[in-house]
Amino acid sequence: MMRKLALDGLALAAMLISSCSAVRTTAGSGDIPTYFSIDDMPDLVKCLPAPPSAGSPEFAYDSLRYYRGKELRSDNARMAMANSDAVWSLDTLFAQFFEPFGMELSPAATPQIWTLLESGISTIELIRIRPKAYFHRIRPFEYFNEHTYTEWEEDFLRGEGSYPSGHTIRGWGTALLLTEVNPSSADALFKRAWQYGESRVLVGAHWQSDVDVSRVAASIGYAKLQTSSAFRTQVRKARAEFKRLQRAR
Repeated sequence: MMRKLALDGLALAAMLISSCSAVRTTAGSGDIPTYFSIDDMPDLVKCLPAPPSAGSPEFAYDSLRYYRGKELRSDNARMAMANSDAVWSLDTLFAQFFEPFGMELSPAATPQIWTLLESGISTIELIRIRPKAYFHRIRPFEYFNEHTYTEWEEDFLRGEGSYPSGHTIRGWGTALLLTEVNPSSADALFKRAWQYGESRVLVGAHWQSDVDVSRVAASIGYAKLQTSSAFRTQVRKARAEFKRLQRAR
């Protein structure tokens, strides 16, 4: 049963990513409006450290975590989650947070919360573009000349900078945004967001330091969002919608 779950997760992930037309090295959310442009966002190249260099203790830890991730791939249920987490799709991303948030989200059922998530994440993730291009860090599966657990996404990853992790920025950003709407769900949301980032280490797509810095990066982008009056207005709309739906239950 657990093996079937892992295979089903892989099949679903492959199907979804094959239909995704996003360009991963730029903003990956199509025509969704953002609260700021990339030029308005803080420059991570100037405010965060460079990734660990080969031969450093930090790089040794990254390598240790890579091999530890490979050992943990025997957990079929966890790797089924990692397969789903790998899909580069906002719809699939948000679906991972239905349970910890306590409510299913959709454009039809929760339009204000959905708008907050789409535009919020599309803005926060802009922060990854400059450091990816500047540092252009090689990914672990390329460094070790091995396949990832999620081989179906390798063509999308190969040659793209590993630092920081766009997936982790999206996952941590989603938890930050949903906590704005339902603060009582914060524990569960951030637990799931932590797992979402760790999935990238388990499959071999990112180094641990990529993931660690990306939680900070998402928080920096989230802090910038707070300066947008349009964002704060949308937060109020999303909170009102959530409260109304809670009362209707």
